[in-house]
Amino acid sequence: MNVIRIAAALLLRADNQTLLVRKRGTRAFMQPGGKIDPGETAEAALVRELREELGISIDPAALEPLGDADADAANEPGCRVAATLFALRWDGPVMPAAEIEEARWVDPASPGALELAPLTRGHVLPLAGGMR
Repeated sequence: MNVIRIAAALLLRADNQTLLVRKRGTRAFMQPGGKIDPGETAEAALVRELREELGISIDPAALEPLGDADADAANEPGCRVAATLFALRWDGPVMPAAEIEEARWVDPASPGALELAPLTRGHVLPLAGGMR
């Protein structure tokens, strides 16, 4: 099985809502982030992805490591994602760009009827509950 290495962010606002994004042409919402390029650290990949996809510029020191998790990939059948997860407090604007079609702030304990990526449902949202 093919494994895709990613860096992902649990973005939390002051009201403890978390940001989920949906890529163009897909249905599942997931946490912001993306693939780690060869030779790139997880932190550098996440800083790059947040800037490209959401217009967020951050200092890598603002990222709080949450550990690693893996799950079935939401958009690549037969693949798994191996994610390095970080928390980031963010109350600034987000501007979906690149392949991001939609961004929504949700209550991690009750995300509603959104279709969620396996990593988001099984690992990221449960972590958010402990960050309050």
